[in-house]
Amino acid sequence: QVQLAESGGGSVQAGGSLRLSCTVSGLTSDDYAMGWFRQAPGKEREGVSCIGWSAGDTYYTDSVKGRFTISRDNAKNTLYLQMDSLKPEDTATYYCAAGRVYGYWYVQSEYNFWGQGTQVTVSS
Repeated sequence: QVQLAESGGGSVQAGGSLRLSCTVSGLTSDDYAMGWFRQAPGKEREGVSCIGWSAGDTYYTDSVKGRFTISRDNAKNTLYLQMDSLKPEDTATYYCAAGRVYGYWYVQSEYNFWGQGTQVTVSS
């Protein structure tokens, strides 16, 4: 059974940093792309970032470019999202996801497995 578990969320002031982690278990291979999505209250879930299985390819939504960094450690089965210069508009529940992404990385249906989410709150 595949399980993804996020951690590292919390409350910070604008300009602060957080590092999210996502531990993956049950995947029999590491040829999955991994992504971070977020959903703010009253809004649709949106793609934040994605990293290919070899970590050679990374993708970011425009609003987080230059502030967020995605990485993965396949030996530890862990995905990370370093979030710097946080803004109040980054407040959301953040989800990690895994999938063999053949299409657009920000499309939710490209991912087969999802975590339960971790809350990030940024105050002004």
